[in-house]
Amino acid sequence: MSARISSLTPGILVRTGAATVSIEAAQGRLSLRARSADLAAVGAALGVSLPTSIGQRAAAGGIEVLALGPDEWVILAPASQVAGLIAACEGIQADHPHSLVDISGREVTVLIEGPRAAELLTLGCPRDIDSIGVGEGRRTLFDGATVVLWRDADDRFRMDIWNSFADHLGHLLDTGARELAAEPA
Repeated sequence: MSARISSLTPGILVRTGAATVSIEAAQGRLSLRARSADLAAVGAALGVSLPTSIGQRAAAGGIEVLALGPDEWVILAPASQVAGLIAACEGIQADHPHSLVDISGREVTVLIEGPRAAELLTLGCPRDIDSIGVGEGRRTLFDGATVVLWRDADDRFRMDIWNSFADHLGHLLDTGARELAAEPA
């Protein structure tokens, strides 16, 4: 697994009446590219059915998958499972060509939750947050940085941020949460 380089450490970054922003513990993260003809076999090797519509998610056995594009998925798994997932997919590579890359050290995940979490995201995200349904996700931008946004509940989101942008976006989320909390009711 690649090494984590973000200076953000797991724990609460900011907690206000508007939103709480936390840095999640590191986890295994894989990037998958595959053709539609090979999805069933690759999914079987991974132990989860791969969603086929952009933004759809699937989960099984502690593994979570998000379809980012017509032939692209991000896979989250406990770090202890990454080597086994890669080995399982190597076993079917000859008959079902695909690309599976360990990107565990590339990103940090930020949890944004609270009554104004969706509003906090609108401070840096041009996408209509309400168009992302609960249980879906999207690749999008936040203050110009490419991120992956997972919507877990009406008021709970996860944002995967490249390490090189983590400090900057963490600071923006901290400032935004404080500003939203300071607004008069």
